[in-house]
Amino acid sequence: MQFLDLKKQYKSIKEAIDTAVKRVLESAVFIDGKEVEEFEKEMAEFCGVRHAVGVNSGTDALFLSLKALGVGPGDEVITAPFTFIATAGVIVNCGAKPVFADIKSDTFNISPELVEGLITPRTKVIIPVHLFGQMADMQEVMEIARKHNLSVIEDAAQAIGAEYNGKKAGTIGDLGCFSFFPSKNLGAYGDGGMVITNNEKLAERIRLLKNHGSSPKEKYLNLIVGTNSRLDALQAAILRVKLKYLAKWSKERAERASYYNGKLKGIRDVITPVTAPDRNHIFHQYTIRTKSRDELQKYLKEKEIPTMIYYPLPLHLQPAFGYLIYKEGDFPESERASREVLSLPIYPELAENIQDEIVSGIKEFFHGTK
Repeated sequence: MQFLDLKKQYKSIKEAIDTAVKRVLESAVFIDGKEVEEFEKEMAEFCGVRHAVGVNSGTDALFLSLKALGVGPGDEVITAPFTFIATAGVIVNCGAKPVFADIKSDTFNISPELVEGLITPRTKVIIPVHLFGQMADMQEVMEIARKHNLSVIEDAAQAIGAEYNGKKAGTIGDLGCFSFFPSKNLGAYGDGGMVITNNEKLAERIRLLKNHGSSPKEKYLNLIVGTNSRLDALQAAILRVKLKYLAKWSKERAERASYYNGKLKGIRDVITPVTAPDRNHIFHQYTIRTKSRDELQKYLKEKEIPTMIYYPLPLHLQPAFGYLIYKEGDFPESERASREVLSLPIYPELAENIQDEIVSGIKEFFHGTK
């Protein structure tokens, strides 16, 4: 049993993937070019936005978005501490200060009601994270941002295709950022990322930043200082194939999540994922909560049932952010989540009998500890 079986996915679309790879190899255009341009158009259409800019990772999507908004030394950016380090790491790499707001206990996403009290004259951006495949409370976030004239970057690395009131992840804020890391719902065969926006000036700024600030009209004319964050043509070609299946895969993930929910219902000390009103969940992860998390994980491991913990230590307690002078107890919901969350295998090809085996292991553990 595997936590994620990407070989099954490849085998199911092997012919189309192999054809796309061969097409790129025969073209000998490996950086930018038609594949990247077409993928950007297809992603913009899928999301319902005017502009999509391919970059080389989800981390760079966030980093270049901050740079495009002019975030730098002395600025503050508000985000959640219960997320992957990249969300806050890019803030630091811009020279700015991450300011954390705790999460909601049900969705694991940022609590908008805690954000407003953290705003200072130095605050420039809010980055809500759509964790595990479900969007944050974007209406409240946007109301706060507009009230205080702040920009919003959606960290939608785990939420491609998720919706809030009919609007797709990444389309509500000023900028939306995706990761195409291989394990994502839309995963490349290497690193990749994308920024989407309806703001033409921001899109053009990111296009400059991702390619050394090079003029699109004159070779070796650099208009600004940028970096190298181009999306490879091979990855774009692979992602173009996969994008056609994304809606189907999201539906199949939701079906498997629903199956888990039914089978796990009523088990003592197990809280199954909550889907908030007016949104859909694309289940990048299927994450349960239990106060017996560590013991349950150990028990399942002994039965060769894989699980993962996202995330065992919230960012405010990470050594890398020790200089921010946060301490244990500052963000109780994030800390509690880090002690209780356990993600179970979920992917479109996951067979029902494998899910039954996982559920049986969980039931056996709790039956034995009653």
